[in-house]
Amino acid sequence: MQSIMLKAKLHKATVTHAVLDYEGSCAIDGQLLDMAGIREYEQIQIYNITTGDRFTTYAIRGEEGSRMISVNGAAAHKASVGDTVIICAYANYTEEELANFKPRMIYMNEDNSVSHNSNAIPVQLAS
Repeated sequence: MQSIMLKAKLHKATVTHAVLDYEGSCAIDGQLLDMAGIREYEQIQIYNITTGDRFTTYAIRGEEGSRMISVNGAAAHKASVGDTVIICAYANYTEEELANFKPRMIYMNEDNSVSHNSNAIPVQLAS
């Protein structure tokens, strides 16, 4: 049996570009891709915290160190410059792989610098 699990997440990234006249994708700073373990052309899910929109596209490698998050093509209708987004990649894992499974989660500051990283989501109890 295989399970689909969160592989990587860029949490609270800020959209820096929204380019409608492009064939599609999301350009992400290459250093952020490497840190998260997201491959170029890998399918990603984008969750727009600002608008509530959710959509699927693929990652392309942006300029290293640019802090770029560029939503392109038709997806540019789903995100605007300044929007806060969560970018996730998922993968299939076997039961054996899940024994040592840990996702890569990169937490972002408003300027798309990295705040911190983790491999577990902290539990927050309601007050």
